[in-house]
Amino acid sequence: MSSWNTLPRAAFDLETTGRNSRAARIVTASITVVDGQGNVIKEREWLADPGVEIPQEASDVHGITTAKARAEGRPAAEVTREVAATLQELFDDAVPVIAFNASYDFTVLAAESARYGVPQLSRFPVLDPYIMNKQVDRYRKGKRTLGALCEEYGVDLENAHTSAADALATLRVLDAMAGKFPKLHMPASKLHQLQVDWAAAQAADFQSYLRRSKPTAVIEGDWPVLPPEDANRGGF
Repeated sequence: MSSWNTLPRAAFDLETTGRNSRAARIVTASITVVDGQGNVIKEREWLADPGVEIPQEASDVHGITTAKARAEGRPAAEVTREVAATLQELFDDAVPVIAFNASYDFTVLAAESARYGVPQLSRFPVLDPYIMNKQVDRYRKGKRTLGALCEEYGVDLENAHTSAADALATLRVLDAMAGKFPKLHMPASKLHQLQVDWAAAQAADFQSYLRRSKPTAVIEGDWPVLPPEDANRGGF
């Protein structure tokens, strides 16, 4: 079978109301599709009215205020339904979806889908440069943010923290990583399953490190989506 990086692939990114992936609401969403050579063949972007106030901290990152979202955004339920349907169509066509720190974006979408009665995705295959970078370049020093990896791999990231720019940059970073690390060349379905294991092991290692000073620290290792939050746990 051909490796994922020689076939059509897509990238997905959200900008939201906050950091808690189970409680955050979608503000913008972008999905970019490229052909086997990496040429963009389709782009779609959504602006949602999340139905709640957008905290200033979030607006400072992505530039969307509550007023703008209410004036120009579409109802969150409609946006969630369309984003989920577009992603499911890609999965059904065996097109891998690339997302940086995928467990955040896919958990937000899963929570929004549950909120609005939208069917949950069949999440295969997902490719995550964040998880892969920690695995294949584990002794790399410095931050592993999208911006840091773009700088390392020479990927242009204009308009950072807009979902459209971040989605395309994520795709380009992973393509560059595949050029540097041939061990990533394999069918997307196989790489997806490896990431499930890698994410769990990475979380366990980080939790063990944290527990040296914080014995009750918990790092969740589910990937590419976290399970629903317990009813008795608080949210952002």
